Amino acid sequence: MKILTDMKSKYLVPALLTLSLAACTKLDVDVESELTPSNFPTNEESFIAATGPVYTRFRSNFAIDYWRLQELSTDEAIIPARDGNYDDGGQYRFMHYHTWTADHPYAKSIWEWGFGGINSANRILSLFEAAPASAARTTSLAEMRTMRALFYFFMMDLYGNVPIIKDAVIAEPPSTAARKDVFAFVESELKAALPDLSAVAGQKTYGRPTKWLAYALLAKLYLNADVYTGQSRYADAVAMADFILNDASTIYSLDADYMSVFAPTNGPLTKETIFAVPYDANVATGNQFSRYGLHTGLQKKYNLPFRPSIAMSTTRDFYLKFNLTGDQRNKTLLAGKQYENDGSPILIATTKKGMDNAYTGADGAAKINYHLEFTPEMPLVKENTMDVGNDEIGKARGVRSIKFYPDPATNPDTRNQGNDFPVFRLADVLLMKAEAILRGAAPTVVKGELQTPAILVNKIRLRAGAPAVGAITLDELLDERARELAWEGWRRNDLIRFGKYEDSWGFKTNKETFRRLYPVPNSERSLNPKLVQNPGY
Repeated sequence: MKILTDMKSKYLVPALLTLSLAACTKLDVDVESELTPSNFPTNEESFIAATGPVYTRFRSNFAIDYWRLQELSTDEAIIPARDGNYDDGGQYRFMHYHTWTADHPYAKSIWEWGFGGINSANRILSLFEAAPASAARTTSLAEMRTMRALFYFFMMDLYGNVPIIKDAVIAEPPSTAARKDVFAFVESELKAALPDLSAVAGQKTYGRPTKWLAYALLAKLYLNADVYTGQSRYADAVAMADFILNDASTIYSLDADYMSVFAPTNGPLTKETIFAVPYDANVATGNQFSRYGLHTGLQKKYNLPFRPSIAMSTTRDFYLKFNLTGDQRNKTLLAGKQYENDGSPILIATTKKGMDNAYTGADGAAKINYHLEFTPEMPLVKENTMDVGNDEIGKARGVRSIKFYPDPATNPDTRNQGNDFPVFRLADVLLMKAEAILRGAAPTVVKGELQTPAILVNKIRLRAGAPAVGAITLDELLDERARELAWEGWRRNDLIRFGKYEDSWGFKTNKETFRRLYPVPNSERSLNPKLVQNPGY
């Protein structure tokens, strides 16, 4: 099978390596069918190939349903109905309104995604533990423990109390574990894996866990410890961030061009990405932001080989946070009248009635050219279905994001694009440290510099071209995280930590605090009666 020859072909993505070694056979086969005691990996390349199913599982739903659980329940992203289109049984509306139930399809699919990844890691760990001792085996065991911990972090963050499964084969269905115990398990696994993880970053380890991912994940764990366990660990969050800021200062730096971090050509040469999910339009699929988040009228401008849909946008409340003069991050959002690359207006042939369904003139069928204009305001034409209409004005309701920049090499049939998804990057580490200090941790010195919250934030603002701050409050820091990390899957986590997940935005008014956790899917509880449902569901 031909692997693409652009920049991404220059590094080893575990799933792609598995694909090439397996001569284009199915990736998601059980590990037991790939490895037996007589067929253990014997070198670094074969160990990496054998771990492929875990990375394939992680990639499969990360940028789709996992992302939607984390973002559609916040002010960052919304999929309104448009004269019935994109309602899909109300699943997007329920996310925005905070009215989901234990039968919501995303709650079910991501439970299966998370525990599928955990089970795959458990099977691989069991087989690797029986393999002959070698340096490659030691590193691979540490990587699989880290990936299992990462899956568990996400499951704990989403569902709270979940079973802790450590073995490939279990005698009976597992019981629910308390969230604090899952926290302790993730912490202990990362600490145990750290000594054996590689400190190398770049092409050789791209898309796989390194020491720096473990430190970044521990920083995130400790920053949220008060939410997860009721006990704050802000000094520990600073300590984990400092391992990266001190020991990896020659490895990671903020890329000069903010947009390049998310471009179709991003990859191991991106200097601030600590851990990414590698995507490819053909052989590592799962990134479809351009498919869902643009507009049909933008096809020519971005040289796309398919017509994007009009489904997803952001809310006015979130868009208004992008208000800093000179801030390059403002360019990630499309608002107002739209123009082609040559400066000519993007025109859509329609009629007066087709442009505005509320038009009552006798010449409603008269042909006109509508100048495409994205409006932050999204007035509803049908309140019960969160419907903004499907006339041309309705289709253009909502500011659109091009943060994961449209990929002209998108597969026209599947509409998968090749932008890798940064899960952890240096900018987040800087902001986590700033927040931990604001919440009570002491500032620390890194490379001779006493790093206060303002100094840390200004490093990010300098790259973005935004005005520097003399001081910063927690609320201002939350807005800075919104601008810097928009659509990267952290908004729900942030809002809960800041006590703002119950705020009103868009069309949401529900303030039920139990929705800080998602429900255990009813389908899972019917299979395992030992699972305990979260309160409120």
